[in-house]
Amino acid sequence: MYYLVFPLLYLISLLPFFVLYLLSDGISFLLARVFKYRYDVVLHNLSIAFPEKTDKERKKIARQFYSYFTDSFIESLKLISLSKKQLLKRSAGSFELINELIDKGYNINIMAGHQFNWEYANLLYSMHLKVPFVGVYMPIGNKVFNKIFLDIRSRYGTVLISATEFKNESAAVFKKQYMLALAADQNPGCATNAYWLNFFGRPVPFIMGPERGAIKNDAAVVYVGFKKIKRGYYHFETTLLAEHSASTAVGELTCKYRNILEQTIRQDPPNYLWSHRRFKFEWKEEYKELWVDK
Repeated sequence: MYYLVFPLLYLISLLPFFVLYLLSDGISFLLARVFKYRYDVVLHNLSIAFPEKTDKERKKIARQFYSYFTDSFIESLKLISLSKKQLLKRSAGSFELINELIDKGYNINIMAGHQFNWEYANLLYSMHLKVPFVGVYMPIGNKVFNKIFLDIRSRYGTVLISATEFKNESAAVFKKQYMLALAADQNPGCATNAYWLNFFGRPVPFIMGPERGAIKNDAAVVYVGFKKIKRGYYHFETTLLAEHSASTAVGELTCKYRNILEQTIRQDPPNYLWSHRRFKFEWKEEYKELWVDK
């Protein structure tokens, strides 16, 4: 099946961007207005995150989100054939801080959120950094698309580890100087195995793994924020959260990450994956020992 699907997607990826964006506009309209794909989830998330906005304003953000969402998918398919020159024309970022930390001998954990377009960010950072860029990913259920996206994501040397296999494979990664990229805004599998803190004014559980792993290895931790300059053009900005993770208090790194992630989202509300249930866990008094908000 792969050898049937991939050539078709490759041909689609050869279409010019303006044609692909027309296709994206059509898909966005269908998802938001006809099929209403997770539309209730998107509006529910936005009502919690932006209670000060009117229904009309939140619906406008939702429409923009669907446009960003489908653009991201179309742009990811375009990466099948997109040249390195075109990628560098359409995406830029700051790499000096991370390379300086690498030169000092630090291991590095990158903490990012589900902003668009993370596929561009992966390829861009893997091109510019001095040690292998290790990414943890969630496998796609469809094996054909999983292989296609693995091929896209590893194009410039990114080392990809499935989240389901990370415990088994991480030891090999940590034997030498490494740089590990994590989407640290994932919902935890269990609300009692998380740090609890406010996110957009509501108690939310954050996964413990990124902070605990950084502290265990005394890694330097940086945040990468995504900014959509205009359609198809992105800039990625790196911010230091901690140089010596082992010297931070419990929950400190997670709180710093929460602060800058929320700030980044507020700067461009549609540029975040609102179709996932960001506020699905309800606060209970039994979680109070897990509260780490500063």
